[in-house]
Amino acid sequence: MSPESTVLPSLPVISLADDATTLPALLADSFGRYGFALVADHGIDPALIARGWDLTQALFALPDAEKRRWHQPRQGGARGYTPFGTEIAKGADVHDLKEFWHVGRDLPPGHPLSASMPANVWPDQLPHFAETFRALYAEFDRVGARILAHLAIALDLPATWFDPAIADGNSVLRLLHYPPIADAPAGAIRAGAHEDINLITLLLGAEESGLELLTRDGQWIEVAPPQGALAINIGDMLQRLTNHRLPSTTHRVRNPVGARAGFSRYSMPYFLHLRSDFVIRTLPGCIDADHPDRYPDPITADAYLLQRLREIGLIT
Repeated sequence: MSPESTVLPSLPVISLADDATTLPALLADSFGRYGFALVADHGIDPALIARGWDLTQALFALPDAEKRRWHQPRQGGARGYTPFGTEIAKGADVHDLKEFWHVGRDLPPGHPLSASMPANVWPDQLPHFAETFRALYAEFDRVGARILAHLAIALDLPATWFDPAIADGNSVLRLLHYPPIADAPAGAIRAGAHEDINLITLLLGAEESGLELLTRDGQWIEVAPPQGALAINIGDMLQRLTNHRLPSTTHRVRNPVGARAGFSRYSMPYFLHLRSDFVIRTLPGCIDADHPDRYPDPITADAYLLQRLREIGLIT
């Protein structure tokens, strides 16, 4: 190896089947170093995931006019279909090369948070779509709460600390399609460099190459979980809550090269959010003389979300 060669770091794979007493430290260490963790043995039924992938591909194979029947621009993409080339990374000059569909939480009539969480819409052309993605949404919700319980322990909080904060949270399951690359605008990539808005993101589909994170020393490294494992990353809300003890890391989906440019890429991120009325206030245990409070002014989760959605072009 030449003196100029660099060995890029790789993320450890953490099994949720490991001893529960070790998981808080393992997860906190990976998130603290990278803002990401690769998590295996999460317990989501592979058959359910396979049905989700089949329906995702069928959804995006529909004619454009059919998909646009489910576009609701006044909701800023909160539910249903968002067309190709709509979203733009904060500070970017060109839009991302993707289209997506959002599934949210089902709330009963008259729920106090319904003003900030619109009802789902479902494509009537695809049988079993709603039941499949309701089931996947519930599973992501379950696994996400488990990850947060371990992080709470790592932060010297009760394991149940996040439970009321995420109860009826404004979480979103996104079905993502990156079409084959052809005649892309100069500088456009599948997903421009960005940080996520929410608490944590749980992602299926990162086995297909392209997802990269930016290390603290400025290197892009690949995020490549084993087949079926989750790539999980910290979002800006949790970074803010922990005073950057758990960092929200810049990541992107780069364009494929060679023959792979002619293929679609699909992924399924679950953006786990706080309740809309939760007040994001820096945790006292994350503030000290060496780490003064970066965010002395608290903000509700809904106000923070709307602020960020304006920045990425989904609302005006």
